[in-house]
Amino acid sequence: MTKRDRAPLPHEFHPEVHEFTVTSADLVPGGELGAAQVKAGGDVSPQLRWEGFPEGTKSFAVTCFDPDAPTGSGFWHWVLFDLPVSVTELPAGAGSGKFEGLPSGAVHVRNDYGTKDFGGAAPPAGERHRYVFTVYAVDRERLGPGKDASPAVVGFHLRFHALGRAQLIGEYEAPAS
Repeated sequence: MTKRDRAPLPHEFHPEVHEFTVTSADLVPGGELGAAQVKAGGDVSPQLRWEGFPEGTKSFAVTCFDPDAPTGSGFWHWVLFDLPVSVTELPAGAGSGKFEGLPSGAVHVRNDYGTKDFGGAAPPAGERHRYVFTVYAVDRERLGPGKDASPAVVGFHLRFHALGRAQLIGEYEAPAS
């Protein structure tokens, strides 16, 4: 980011829900994203593991959002939902490439790159952006929107069906040109 104020985090406008924990072998909270999670480094989704989600959870959703993108509406890097409640970990790369480790029935919708997978960090040269990885505990097995829904429609459904939320924020600064 330049000297302007940072954008609010996406959940600052959502109802309060149960907080649980998400960890990653690939991300340190508040730390720099690894080269694999950068657009130029391979677009590899990070390993994620979660626990402590609320009773009544029937599925999960995972998103990655950049609130600092110079778009006026942020930038969606990853939108995945309908993960079975039995899945509490995604290996690195589950959201990219051959989707190895992604359970059957999970749904990817288009990110803001226009692809249905994880798209890595690519802020403008010299800007530092935050990447908010969120795991949602959902109150239904199928969230509702179809595979052609926009990230905003998925977010709308999550607002009303999230029982809990866990987030992990990494940062990345693109080299100045």
